[in-house]
Amino acid sequence: MCEVCEGLSRREFLKAALIGGAALGSGIFQVNELSAKETNLKFSTWHPPVSREVKTVWEPMMEELKKRSGGELLYTMYAGAALGKGPDHYDIVARGLSDLGYFTATWTPGRFPLTDVLSLAVWVDGKDLAAEIGNAVYERVLKDEFKDVKVLELNGCIQSFIWTKNKPIRRIEDLKGLKLRSPGGHQTNYIKALGAEPVFMPLGDVYMAMETGTVDGLVTCPPLILAFKLYEVAKYGTILTLGCVSEGLVMNKKTYERLDDKYKKMVEEVCSNPFKVTGGLTRDVYKSMMQEIPSKGVTLIEIPEKEKEEWYERFRQVTRDWVDSLEAKGLPAKKAVIVMNEECKKRGVELVAFPPEYAR
Repeated sequence: MCEVCEGLSRREFLKAALIGGAALGSGIFQVNELSAKETNLKFSTWHPPVSREVKTVWEPMMEELKKRSGGELLYTMYAGAALGKGPDHYDIVARGLSDLGYFTATWTPGRFPLTDVLSLAVWVDGKDLAAEIGNAVYERVLKDEFKDVKVLELNGCIQSFIWTKNKPIRRIEDLKGLKLRSPGGHQTNYIKALGAEPVFMPLGDVYMAMETGTVDGLVTCPPLILAFKLYEVAKYGTILTLGCVSEGLVMNKKTYERLDDKYKKMVEEVCSNPFKVTGGLTRDVYKSMMQEIPSKGVTLIEIPEKEKEEWYERFRQVTRDWVDSLEAKGLPAKKAVIVMNEECKKRGVELVAFPPEYAR
């Protein structure tokens, strides 16, 4: 967690998140009065205002735009879902309620079917790397799914793990009958394939659900365990990748088209990989997060290689079934998987859910 929120109780943390989101959204924190040359960009995200995502990526990214533009590109930050719930963020940008923002495609099942390829199980340990892969896959096979916004960046997030409250997970058999919160997408089918029951709910509801036993655990990435203080209720983490959600940074088309060409170029340079530009949530940061989580009282469990292969073969079957279902609808899902594997291999990344028979 960021230094600002280190040491806060959960009650204090949630209070700060709610007040901060409301304050930013209502305009209590104002930017300077605009001159004829100034443009104020509204940025929206569902991440909590005091989270690592906002403090080390989104605010520094917008500050970098402000700096490079000589103060002509200003911004107002609407964090903590101030403009709408997590699944609404794509439409918030597309409709112009904000000028640019971060959305999660996986949270709207069926709307971006091919983009789910980014959420296949893969070992990606930094969002700078995830953005490199996602952007390359977008350019080759995903453009048709995003015609109503300007896509600045797409990624498959950082690898997610299984986090449980009471039961350590060391074998597939340990998952039988457990209820796990799923972010959607392939993670839902992975949970089913492993013998557990997926439950979809917003991340903001997971703490209470785990505390009360409504769910036994969840599948998510390490940054969100820290951002939502889930280490207070999840005492075990099983280190085996289930991939993660497909998400990215988009801009309202009209806003983008109104920008001067020099600012369009500036936006693309800064926002095409904001993690690399800001240094937030990179591979180096991931290493520190994985050291921080055990210090919060979470036991991390490594799975033996032989056992991992059994899990991964089930994930490969999920890929085959997904490809067959989309190909039946006329969508080039197999090509998307092949492209994803190619872009991963170029960067030394293993797509563990890739069926070997798909290799060219």
